[in-house]
Amino acid sequence: MMALEKGNKGVITAVGRKKLCMAHAGDRALPAIIQMAWGNGGVDEHGYPISTTGNEVGLYNELLVKEIESHEYVNDEQTTCRYTATLEAGELDGEEISEMGLYDEDGDLVAYRTFTRKGKDADIPQIYNMDEVF
Repeated sequence: MMALEKGNKGVITAVGRKKLCMAHAGDRALPAIIQMAWGNGGVDEHGYPISTTGNEVGLYNELLVKEIESHEYVNDEQTTCRYTATLEAGELDGEEISEMGLYDEDGDLVAYRTFTRKGKDADIPQIYNMDEVF
């Protein structure tokens, strides 16, 4: 059970943290998050989400990358931004999605999350939200 509790939390990656630090210092501009990725490599042999480390540079088994459809701030303080993208009917049919990530304009993975397997039916779209929390 501990793997499930530890593994299903998302992280801002080391690359993402470095870019935030440099942007706050005024040494670089912060590239926008523009893509969401899905994969099926986010669980161990028992089906538990693997632990995230923050050192991920890509998904363990990336299946698809798409443009972010929208974003919104989900609290009054504007310290949490929710990014949304949809797996449409006909995309990743029959796959069991267990990991997702956010990529910035530079093509770097800046946030990563694992979770239990979610089956993808051929005729049903799935809307995914990923929150970036500060």
